[in-house]
Amino acid sequence: MSMISARIERLPFARFHTHLLLMGGLGYMFDAMDAAVLAFILPVLRTAWNLTSVQIGVLGSSTYIGFLFGALLAGTLGDLIGRRAVMMSALALYCAASTVSAMVDTWPSFFAARVVAGMGTGAESAIIAPYLAEFVARRYRGSFTGALAGFFSFGFVAAALLGYFIVPTSDNGWRIVLVITAVPVVMLLWWRRALPESPRWLESRGREKEAEAVLDRIEASFAREGRVLPPPVVEVAAPPGTAGTLLANFAALVAPRQARITIMTWIMWLAITFSYYSFFVWIPGLLVQNGMSITKSFAYSIAIYCAQIPGYFSAAYFNERIGRQATIATYMVLGGISALGLAFAQSDQQIMAAGIFLSFFMNGTYAGVYAYTAEVFPTPVRTTGAGLASAIGRIGAIVSPILVGYLYPNFGFAGVFGVTTTVLLLGAVTVVLMGVPTRGRSLEEIAAGEVA
Repeated sequence: MSMISARIERLPFARFHTHLLLMGGLGYMFDAMDAAVLAFILPVLRTAWNLTSVQIGVLGSSTYIGFLFGALLAGTLGDLIGRRAVMMSALALYCAASTVSAMVDTWPSFFAARVVAGMGTGAESAIIAPYLAEFVARRYRGSFTGALAGFFSFGFVAAALLGYFIVPTSDNGWRIVLVITAVPVVMLLWWRRALPESPRWLESRGREKEAEAVLDRIEASFAREGRVLPPPVVEVAAPPGTAGTLLANFAALVAPRQARITIMTWIMWLAITFSYYSFFVWIPGLLVQNGMSITKSFAYSIAIYCAQIPGYFSAAYFNERIGRQATIATYMVLGGISALGLAFAQSDQQIMAAGIFLSFFMNGTYAGVYAYTAEVFPTPVRTTGAGLASAIGRIGAIVSPILVGYLYPNFGFAGVFGVTTTVLLLGAVTVVLMGVPTRGRSLEEIAAGEVA
Protein backbone atom coordinates (compact mmCIF):
# COMPACT_ATOMS: atom_id res chain seq x y z
CA MET A 1 0.00 0.00 0.00
CA SER A 2 1.38 3.40 -1.00
CA MET A 3 1.08 6.42 1.28
CA ILE A 4 3.11 8.47 -1.24
CA SER A 5 0.40 8.01 -3.86
CA ALA A 6 -2.31 8.76 -1.29
CA ARG A 7 -0.70 12.07 -0.37
CA ILE A 8 -0.43 13.09 -4.04
CA GLU A 9 -3.99 12.03 -4.84
CA ARG A 10 -5.46 14.27 -2.12
CA LEU A 11 -3.84 17.43 -3.51
CA PRO A 12 -6.31 19.83 -5.16
CA PHE A 13 -5.27 21.61 -8.35
CA ALA A 14 -3.50 24.74 -7.14
CA ARG A 15 -0.70 27.22 -7.85
CA PHE A 16 1.88 24.44 -7.53
CA HIS A 17 0.31 22.58 -10.47
CA THR A 18 -0.04 25.77 -12.51
CA HIS A 19 3.70 26.31 -12.12
CA LEU A 20 4.33 22.74 -13.27
CA LEU A 21 2.08 23.30 -16.28
CA LEU A 22 3.90 26.49 -17.29
CA MET A 23 7.40 25.10 -16.72
CA GLY A 24 6.67 21.96 -18.71
CA GLY A 25 4.49 23.67 -21.30
CA LEU A 26 7.04 26.37 -22.14
CA GLY A 27 9.57 23.61 -22.74
CA TYR A 28 7.18 22.02 -25.23
CA MET A 29 6.58 25.40 -26.84
CA PHE A 30 10.30 25.97 -27.49
CA ASP A 31 10.64 22.37 -28.75
CA ALA A 32 7.89 23.00 -31.31
CA MET A 33 9.32 26.37 -32.33
CA ASP A 34 12.70 24.80 -32.94
CA ALA A 35 11.32 21.98 -35.08
CA ALA A 36 8.81 24.07 -37.05
CA VAL A 37 11.03 27.02 -37.86
CA LEU A 38 13.36 24.79 -39.88
CA ALA A 39 10.81 24.76 -42.71
CA PHE A 40 11.22 28.55 -43.03
CA ILE A 41 15.03 28.45 -42.76
CA LEU A 42 15.85 25.74 -45.32
CA PRO A 43 14.76 27.75 -48.41
CA VAL A 44 17.13 30.54 -47.34
CA LEU A 45 20.02 28.12 -46.75
CA ARG A 46 19.41 26.46 -50.13
CA THR A 47 20.20 29.75 -51.83
CA ALA A 48 22.86 31.02 -49.44
CA TRP A 49 24.89 27.80 -49.43
CA ASN A 50 23.98 26.55 -52.95
CA LEU A 51 22.55 23.32 -51.60
CA THR A 52 21.21 20.46 -53.67
CA SER A 53 17.81 18.90 -53.09
CA VAL A 54 19.49 15.91 -51.46
CA GLN A 55 21.37 18.15 -49.03
CA ILE A 56 18.17 20.02 -48.19
CA GLY A 57 16.46 16.68 -47.57
CA VAL A 58 19.26 15.58 -45.24
CA LEU A 59 19.00 18.85 -43.30
CA GLY A 60 15.24 18.46 -43.13
CA SER A 61 15.62 15.06 -41.48
CA SER A 62 18.24 16.21 -38.98
CA THR A 63 15.86 17.19 -36.21
CA TYR A 64 13.89 13.95 -36.50
CA ILE A 65 17.04 11.83 -36.38
CA GLY A 66 18.10 13.59 -33.20
CA PHE A 67 14.57 13.39 -31.85
CA LEU A 68 14.53 9.60 -32.17
CA PHE A 69 17.76 9.09 -30.24
CA GLY A 70 16.91 11.78 -27.70
CA ALA A 71 13.58 10.16 -26.87
CA LEU A 72 15.24 6.77 -26.43
CA LEU A 73 17.96 8.15 -24.17
CA ALA A 74 15.60 10.27 -22.10
CA GLY A 75 13.23 7.38 -21.51
CA THR A 76 15.87 4.95 -20.34
CA LEU A 77 17.82 7.48 -18.27
CA GLY A 78 14.66 8.94 -16.74
CA ASP A 79 13.94 5.63 -15.01
CA LEU A 80 17.58 5.01 -14.07
CA ILE A 81 18.83 8.39 -12.79
CA GLY A 82 15.64 10.38 -12.31
CA ARG A 83 13.20 12.48 -14.29
CA ARG A 84 14.41 15.92 -13.21
CA ALA A 85 18.07 15.44 -14.11
CA VAL A 86 17.18 14.25 -17.61
CA MET A 87 14.72 17.09 -18.23
CA MET A 88 17.20 19.77 -17.16
CA SER A 89 20.05 18.21 -19.16
CA ALA A 90 17.87 17.88 -22.27
CA LEU A 91 16.87 21.54 -22.16
CA ALA A 92 20.49 22.68 -21.67
CA LEU A 93 21.63 20.48 -24.59
CA TYR A 94 18.96 21.90 -26.88
CA CYS A 95 19.79 25.49 -25.91
CA ALA A 96 23.53 25.05 -26.56
CA ALA A 97 23.13 23.16 -29.85
CA SER A 98 20.50 25.52 -31.23
CA THR A 99 22.76 28.48 -30.46
CA VAL A 100 25.66 26.76 -32.22
CA SER A 101 23.46 26.06 -35.27
CA ALA A 102 22.84 29.80 -35.57
CA MET A 103 26.59 30.46 -35.87
CA VAL A 104 27.83 27.88 -38.39
CA ASP A 105 28.52 28.56 -42.06
CA THR A 106 28.51 25.11 -43.67
CA TRP A 107 25.72 22.63 -44.13
CA PRO A 108 27.53 19.63 -42.51
CA SER A 109 28.11 21.70 -39.37
CA PHE A 110 24.50 22.86 -39.43
CA PHE A 111 23.35 19.25 -39.82
CA ALA A 112 25.43 18.10 -36.84
CA ALA A 113 24.16 20.93 -34.64
CA ARG A 114 20.56 20.25 -35.64
CA VAL A 115 20.89 16.55 -34.82
CA VAL A 116 22.20 17.40 -31.35
CA ALA A 117 19.47 20.02 -30.87
CA GLY A 118 16.95 17.39 -31.96
CA MET A 119 18.31 15.04 -29.32
CA GLY A 120 17.62 17.72 -26.74
CA THR A 121 14.08 18.39 -27.95
CA GLY A 122 13.38 14.67 -28.30
CA ALA A 123 14.55 14.02 -24.77
CA GLU A 124 12.57 16.96 -23.44
CA SER A 125 9.39 15.89 -25.23
CA ALA A 126 9.67 12.30 -24.03
CA ILE A 127 10.35 13.09 -20.36
CA ILE A 128 8.09 16.04 -19.49
CA ALA A 129 4.65 14.40 -19.64
CA PRO A 130 5.44 11.21 -17.67
CA TYR A 131 7.46 13.23 -15.16
CA LEU A 132 4.93 15.93 -14.38
CA ALA A 133 1.91 13.60 -14.57
CA GLU A 134 3.31 11.87 -11.48
CA PHE A 135 2.56 14.99 -9.42
CA VAL A 136 -1.12 15.26 -10.42
CA ALA A 137 -4.16 13.60 -8.85
CA ARG A 138 -6.26 11.27 -10.98
CA ARG A 139 -9.19 13.69 -11.30
CA TYR A 140 -7.05 16.29 -13.10
CA ARG A 141 -4.32 14.21 -14.72
CA GLY A 142 -5.82 13.74 -18.19
CA SER A 143 -6.68 17.41 -18.64
CA PHE A 144 -3.36 18.50 -17.14
CA THR A 145 -1.22 16.35 -19.44
CA GLY A 146 -3.35 17.17 -22.48
CA ALA A 147 -3.01 20.89 -21.75
CA LEU A 148 0.73 20.39 -21.28
CA ALA A 149 0.95 19.02 -24.81
CA GLY A 150 -1.20 21.93 -25.96
CA PHE A 151 1.79 24.24 -25.58
CA PHE A 152 3.21 22.65 -28.73
CA SER A 153 0.58 24.63 -30.64
CA PHE A 154 1.88 27.97 -29.34
CA GLY A 155 5.35 27.01 -30.55
CA PHE A 156 4.11 26.27 -34.07
CA VAL A 157 2.24 29.57 -34.28
CA ALA A 158 5.29 31.44 -32.99
CA ALA A 159 7.51 29.65 -35.54
CA ALA A 160 5.20 30.71 -38.38
CA LEU A 161 5.29 34.34 -37.25
CA LEU A 162 9.09 34.30 -36.89
CA GLY A 163 9.46 32.55 -40.23
CA TYR A 164 7.32 35.02 -42.12
CA PHE A 165 8.33 38.26 -40.43
CA ILE A 166 11.98 37.86 -39.33
CA VAL A 167 13.69 35.31 -41.58
CA PRO A 168 13.22 37.45 -44.76
CA THR A 169 14.35 40.72 -43.15
CA SER A 170 18.08 40.19 -43.72
CA ASP A 171 20.70 37.68 -44.80
CA ASN A 172 21.11 36.76 -41.13
CA GLY A 173 17.41 36.64 -40.37
CA TRP A 174 17.54 32.86 -40.01
CA ARG A 175 20.33 33.16 -37.44
CA ILE A 176 18.32 35.66 -35.44
CA VAL A 177 15.34 33.30 -35.38
CA LEU A 178 17.43 30.39 -34.10
CA VAL A 179 18.83 32.56 -31.31
CA ILE A 180 15.31 33.71 -30.43
CA THR A 181 14.23 30.08 -30.03
CA ALA A 182 17.25 29.23 -27.86
CA VAL A 183 18.05 32.17 -25.59
CA PRO A 184 14.76 32.29 -23.62
CA VAL A 185 15.44 28.70 -22.61
CA VAL A 186 18.11 30.00 -20.21
CA MET A 187 15.34 31.72 -18.24
CA LEU A 188 13.29 28.53 -18.27
CA LEU A 189 16.26 26.54 -16.97
CA TRP A 190 16.67 29.02 -14.12
CA TRP A 191 12.95 28.81 -13.33
CA ARG A 192 13.00 25.01 -13.31
CA ARG A 193 15.90 24.76 -10.88
CA ALA A 194 13.47 24.52 -7.96
CA LEU A 195 11.51 21.62 -9.45
CA PRO A 196 11.56 18.58 -7.16
CA GLU A 197 12.21 15.02 -8.22
CA SER A 198 9.12 12.85 -8.65
CA PRO A 199 8.09 11.33 -5.28
CA ARG A 200 6.62 8.36 -7.11
CA TRP A 201 9.93 7.66 -8.85
CA LEU A 202 11.86 8.08 -5.59
CA GLU A 203 9.54 5.58 -3.91
CA SER A 204 9.96 3.11 -6.79
CA ARG A 205 13.73 3.26 -6.23
CA GLY A 206 13.37 2.58 -2.50
CA ARG A 207 14.09 6.20 -1.51
CA GLU A 208 10.98 6.66 0.63
CA LYS A 209 12.52 9.26 2.97
CA GLU A 210 13.40 11.53 0.04
CA ALA A 211 9.93 11.05 -1.43
CA GLU A 212 8.34 12.01 1.88
CA ALA A 213 10.59 15.08 2.15
CA VAL A 214 9.51 16.25 -1.31
CA LEU A 215 5.84 15.86 -0.38
CA ASP A 216 6.41 17.63 2.93
CA ARG A 217 7.65 20.69 1.00
CA ILE A 218 4.76 20.52 -1.48
CA GLU A 219 2.17 20.22 1.28
CA ALA A 220 3.81 23.11 3.14
CA SER A 221 3.20 25.32 0.09
CA PHE A 222 -0.49 24.40 0.26
CA ALA A 223 -0.56 25.27 3.96
CA ARG A 224 0.96 28.68 3.24
CA GLU A 225 -1.93 29.31 0.84
CA GLY A 226 -4.36 28.49 3.64
CA ARG A 227 -5.52 25.21 2.08
CA VAL A 228 -6.53 22.41 4.43
CA LEU A 229 -5.82 19.02 2.90
CA PRO A 230 -8.11 16.06 3.58
CA PRO A 231 -6.61 12.98 5.24
CA PRO A 232 -4.84 10.67 2.78
CA VAL A 233 -6.64 7.50 1.74
CA VAL A 234 -4.11 4.71 1.43
CA GLU A 235 -3.68 3.68 -2.19
CA VAL A 236 -3.24 0.25 -3.70
CA ALA A 237 0.29 -0.30 -4.92
CA ALA A 238 1.44 -2.40 -7.85
CA PRO A 239 3.63 -5.38 -6.92
CA PRO A 240 7.33 -4.54 -7.24
CA GLY A 241 8.81 -5.44 -10.61
CA THR A 242 12.29 -6.41 -11.71
CA ALA A 243 13.12 -2.99 -13.11
CA GLY A 244 16.19 -1.11 -11.98
CA THR A 245 18.74 -1.66 -14.74
CA LEU A 246 18.65 -0.87 -18.44
CA LEU A 247 18.12 -4.49 -19.49
CA ALA A 248 15.60 -5.13 -16.72
CA ASN A 249 13.56 -2.10 -17.76
CA PHE A 250 13.35 -3.18 -21.38
CA ALA A 251 12.56 -6.74 -20.31
CA ALA A 252 9.73 -5.44 -18.11
CA LEU A 253 8.16 -3.67 -21.09
CA VAL A 254 7.90 -6.87 -23.13
CA ALA A 255 7.09 -9.21 -20.23
CA PRO A 256 3.82 -11.12 -20.83
CA ARG A 257 1.77 -8.95 -18.47
CA GLN A 258 2.94 -5.65 -19.98
CA ALA A 259 3.64 -6.54 -23.62
CA ARG A 260 0.10 -5.85 -24.85
CA ILE A 261 0.18 -2.28 -23.52
CA THR A 262 3.69 -1.69 -24.83
CA ILE A 263 2.76 -2.86 -28.34
CA MET A 264 -0.43 -0.78 -28.22
CA THR A 265 1.57 2.39 -27.52
CA TRP A 266 3.97 1.61 -30.37
CA ILE A 267 1.13 1.20 -32.87
CA MET A 268 -0.66 4.29 -31.52
CA TRP A 269 2.45 6.48 -31.86
CA LEU A 270 3.35 5.07 -35.28
CA ALA A 271 -0.18 5.62 -36.59
CA ILE A 272 -0.54 9.25 -35.54
CA THR A 273 3.04 10.31 -36.32
CA PHE A 274 3.14 8.56 -39.71
CA SER A 275 -0.17 10.12 -40.74
CA TYR A 276 0.61 13.55 -39.30
CA TYR A 277 3.84 13.94 -41.23
CA SER A 278 2.34 12.42 -44.37
CA PHE A 279 -0.29 15.16 -44.38
CA PHE A 280 1.64 18.18 -43.22
CA VAL A 281 4.96 17.58 -44.99
CA TRP A 282 3.66 16.52 -48.39
CA ILE A 283 0.07 17.59 -48.88
CA PRO A 284 0.64 21.36 -49.34
CA GLY A 285 3.20 20.64 -52.06
CA LEU A 286 0.92 18.15 -53.78
CA LEU A 287 -1.95 20.62 -53.77
CA VAL A 288 0.31 23.26 -55.30
CA GLN A 289 1.14 20.81 -58.09
CA ASN A 290 -2.59 20.66 -58.77
CA GLY A 291 -2.72 24.44 -59.13
CA MET A 292 -4.10 25.28 -55.69
CA SER A 293 -1.72 28.04 -54.61
CA ILE A 294 -3.62 28.85 -51.42
CA THR A 295 -1.44 26.28 -49.65
CA LYS A 296 1.61 28.53 -50.16
CA SER A 297 -0.09 31.55 -48.62
CA PHE A 298 0.50 33.06 -45.21
CA ALA A 299 -3.24 32.93 -44.50
CA TYR A 300 -3.37 29.17 -45.06
CA SER A 301 -0.28 28.49 -42.93
CA ILE A 302 -1.44 30.66 -40.05
CA ALA A 303 -4.93 29.12 -40.14
CA ILE A 304 -3.45 25.61 -40.02
CA TYR A 305 -1.14 26.49 -37.13
CA CYS A 306 -3.81 28.35 -35.15
CA ALA A 307 -6.25 25.45 -35.51
CA GLN A 308 -3.84 23.41 -33.40
CA ILE A 309 -4.64 25.46 -30.31
CA PRO A 310 -8.33 24.55 -29.94
CA GLY A 311 -7.45 21.06 -31.22
CA TYR A 312 -5.06 20.36 -28.36
CA PHE A 313 -7.09 21.99 -25.61
CA SER A 314 -10.44 20.51 -26.65
CA ALA A 315 -8.86 17.05 -26.52
CA ALA A 316 -7.41 17.89 -23.09
CA TYR A 317 -10.96 18.61 -21.97
CA PHE A 318 -12.34 15.39 -23.44
CA ASN A 319 -9.54 13.36 -21.84
CA GLU A 320 -11.46 13.68 -18.57
CA ARG A 321 -14.97 13.78 -19.99
CA ILE A 322 -14.93 10.65 -22.14
CA GLY A 323 -11.54 9.09 -21.36
CA ARG A 324 -8.22 8.93 -23.17
CA GLN A 325 -9.03 5.95 -25.40
CA ALA A 326 -12.26 7.46 -26.70
CA THR A 327 -10.60 10.84 -27.26
CA ILE A 328 -7.67 9.39 -29.20
CA ALA A 329 -9.85 7.10 -31.34
CA THR A 330 -12.43 9.80 -32.09
CA TYR A 331 -9.87 12.42 -33.07
CA MET A 332 -7.98 9.90 -35.23
CA VAL A 333 -11.15 8.96 -37.13
CA LEU A 334 -12.26 12.57 -37.55
CA GLY A 335 -8.72 13.44 -38.69
CA GLY A 336 -9.00 10.76 -41.37
CA ILE A 337 -12.35 12.13 -42.51
CA SER A 338 -10.86 15.63 -42.68
CA ALA A 339 -8.03 14.29 -44.82
CA LEU A 340 -10.50 12.79 -47.25
CA GLY A 341 -12.22 16.18 -47.41
CA LEU A 342 -8.88 17.74 -48.31
CA ALA A 343 -8.30 15.11 -51.00
CA PHE A 344 -11.58 15.96 -52.72
CA ALA A 345 -11.45 19.74 -52.18
CA GLN A 346 -12.18 21.70 -55.36
CA SER A 347 -11.69 25.30 -54.27
CA ASP A 348 -9.42 27.39 -52.08
CA GLN A 349 -12.23 27.78 -49.53
CA GLN A 350 -12.71 24.03 -49.30
CA ILE A 351 -8.96 23.47 -48.94
CA MET A 352 -8.81 26.04 -46.15
CA ALA A 353 -11.74 24.47 -44.28
CA ALA A 354 -10.50 20.89 -44.67
CA GLY A 355 -6.96 21.91 -43.69
CA ILE A 356 -8.22 23.62 -40.53
CA PHE A 357 -10.24 20.55 -39.51
CA LEU A 358 -7.31 18.26 -40.31
CA SER A 359 -4.97 20.34 -38.15
CA PHE A 360 -7.56 20.52 -35.35
CA PHE A 361 -8.11 16.77 -35.09
CA MET A 362 -4.60 15.50 -35.87
CA ASN A 363 -3.00 17.76 -33.28
CA GLY A 364 -5.81 17.11 -30.82
CA THR A 365 -4.98 13.41 -31.07
CA TYR A 366 -1.55 14.16 -29.63
CA ALA A 367 -3.10 15.66 -26.48
CA GLY A 368 -4.72 12.29 -25.86
CA VAL A 369 -1.61 10.33 -26.87
CA TYR A 370 0.72 12.22 -24.53
CA ALA A 371 -1.69 11.91 -21.62
CA TYR A 372 -2.34 8.21 -22.23
CA THR A 373 1.30 7.23 -22.74
CA ALA A 374 2.25 8.86 -19.43
CA GLU A 375 -0.26 6.66 -17.58
CA VAL A 376 -0.14 3.12 -18.93
CA PHE A 377 3.34 2.12 -17.75
CA PRO A 378 4.29 1.31 -14.13
CA THR A 379 6.38 3.97 -12.37
CA PRO A 380 9.72 2.04 -12.47
CA VAL A 381 9.58 1.87 -16.29
CA ARG A 382 7.27 4.79 -17.09
CA THR A 383 9.76 7.01 -18.91
CA THR A 384 11.44 4.05 -20.60
CA GLY A 385 8.07 2.99 -22.02
CA ALA A 386 7.07 6.52 -22.99
CA GLY A 387 10.46 7.30 -24.53
CA LEU A 388 10.52 4.09 -26.55
CA ALA A 389 6.98 4.67 -27.85
CA SER A 390 7.85 8.25 -28.82
CA ALA A 391 11.04 7.10 -30.55
CA ILE A 392 9.17 4.44 -32.53
CA GLY A 393 6.67 7.12 -33.53
CA ARG A 394 9.54 9.17 -34.97
CA ILE A 395 10.31 6.29 -37.31
CA GLY A 396 6.90 7.08 -38.81
CA ALA A 397 7.99 10.70 -39.25
CA ILE A 398 11.10 9.57 -41.13
CA VAL A 399 9.39 6.91 -43.26
CA SER A 400 6.15 8.69 -44.19
CA PRO A 401 7.55 11.42 -46.49
CA ILE A 402 9.55 8.76 -48.36
CA LEU A 403 6.51 6.49 -48.75
CA VAL A 404 4.26 9.34 -49.88
CA GLY A 405 6.93 10.30 -52.42
CA TYR A 406 6.53 6.79 -53.87
CA LEU A 407 2.75 6.53 -53.60
CA TYR A 408 1.77 9.81 -55.22
CA PRO A 409 3.42 9.32 -58.65
CA ASN A 410 2.10 5.75 -58.84
CA PHE A 411 -1.31 5.93 -57.17
CA GLY A 412 -2.16 9.65 -56.93
CA PHE A 413 -4.15 11.26 -54.15
CA ALA A 414 -6.24 8.12 -53.70
CA GLY A 415 -3.16 6.08 -52.84
CA VAL A 416 -1.76 8.67 -50.44
CA PHE A 417 -4.99 9.28 -48.55
CA GLY A 418 -5.99 5.64 -48.71
CA VAL A 419 -2.84 4.49 -46.93
CA THR A 420 -2.73 7.29 -44.35
CA THR A 421 -6.43 7.03 -43.49
CA THR A 422 -6.12 3.24 -43.15
CA VAL A 423 -3.18 3.72 -40.78
CA LEU A 424 -5.24 6.15 -38.68
CA LEU A 425 -8.16 3.73 -38.47
CA LEU A 426 -5.78 0.92 -37.48
CA GLY A 427 -4.39 3.13 -34.72
CA ALA A 428 -7.87 3.99 -33.44
CA VAL A 429 -8.97 0.34 -33.35
CA THR A 430 -5.74 -0.70 -31.62
CA VAL A 431 -6.16 1.88 -28.84
CA VAL A 432 -9.77 0.82 -28.21
CA LEU A 433 -9.18 -2.94 -28.28
CA MET A 434 -5.72 -3.25 -26.71
CA GLY A 435 -5.69 -0.29 -24.34
CA VAL A 436 -6.88 -0.05 -20.75
CA PRO A 437 -9.10 2.61 -19.15
CA THR A 438 -7.16 5.17 -17.11
CA ARG A 439 -9.71 7.92 -16.40
CA GLY A 440 -10.45 8.26 -12.67
CA ARG A 441 -7.71 5.78 -11.69
CA SER A 442 -4.45 6.52 -9.89
CA LEU A 443 -1.22 5.57 -11.61
CA GLU A 444 -0.78 2.82 -9.02
CA GLU A 445 -4.25 1.42 -9.71
CA ILE A 446 -3.55 1.33 -13.44
CA ALA A 447 -0.26 -0.50 -12.90
CA ALA A 448 -1.79 -2.93 -10.40
CA GLY A 449 -4.58 -3.72 -12.84
CA GLU A 450 -2.07 -4.42 -15.57
CA VAL A 451 -0.02 -6.86 -13.54
CA ALA A 452 -2.94 -8.55 -11.81
